[in-house]
Amino acid sequence: MSGRYLLGKPHQLPRHRQTLAHYQGQFIRYECRQSVATITLNRPEKKNPLTFDSYAELRDLFRAMTAADDVHAIVIRGDGENFCSGGDVHEIIGPLTELDMPGLLAFTRMTGDVVKAMRACPQPIIAAIDGICAGAGAMLALGADLRFGTARSKTYFLFNRVGLAGCDMGACALLPRVVGQGRAAELLYTGRGLGGEEAERWGFLNRLCAPEILDEQAQSMAKEFAAGPTFANGMTKKMLQQEWAMSVDEAIESEAQAQAICMMTNDFHRAYHAFVAKQKPSFQGD
Repeated sequence: MSGRYLLGKPHQLPRHRQTLAHYQGQFIRYECRQSVATITLNRPEKKNPLTFDSYAELRDLFRAMTAADDVHAIVIRGDGENFCSGGDVHEIIGPLTELDMPGLLAFTRMTGDVVKAMRACPQPIIAAIDGICAGAGAMLALGADLRFGTARSKTYFLFNRVGLAGCDMGACALLPRVVGQGRAAELLYTGRGLGGEEAERWGFLNRLCAPEILDEQAQSMAKEFAAGPTFANGMTKKMLQQEWAMSVDEAIESEAQAQAICMMTNDFHRAYHAFVAKQKPSFQGD
């Protein structure tokens, strides 16, 4: 089996600045309403596992978001009562045991590229997590900017359970920054489940919701983001990523430059004039 199989099929996504409102998912379900794109992992009978093709489609779709004028926030969720059980045992794990090193590296780079694309797209991403959130599913959640969950959600970074290191798709870089080094080490060494209430206490979940209103809460927050100053939101996301590798002095200078750019936008001027008129600003993302 060659590594080329792992790259997935080409998807019809825009290469230049276009719209994604009418994109049709091949291996996921996709819809866009009120500038909020909702990505649904839709294999509920198997707890929404990922396949080679769905990995590749997610990578390509998040990359395309960079050029999407009509998407201002993203929600990623699972169909049914689970978020994502990780890589499909029969469609991914089994075939991986037959690959040579170049093929394996092509696969691990592709899965990492999904998280890279999530972090690089300017839209804030909210993961709506119910039920099982395991392995690569946990990394999709971790790659999001915010995570809403339920008390019955259970997150597993279970790579060591299948004889692999915990350093998968950026876990060793991202997880300590969210929950702290010691807690991240515990989860990555043991692969134990992180329940919803504990996940909220640890800061992994931003909000704990009742299962029946989880999607509503995630959509409400996404719509709030979409109605805000979207250029500035994209700048905030970029700086949150870039400043990890900066000294404090470098970060302050970078923020000075970023804020000066935002002060040139029409949204900044709209906000000022709305304040003077004692009105709510209507942001348009320019």
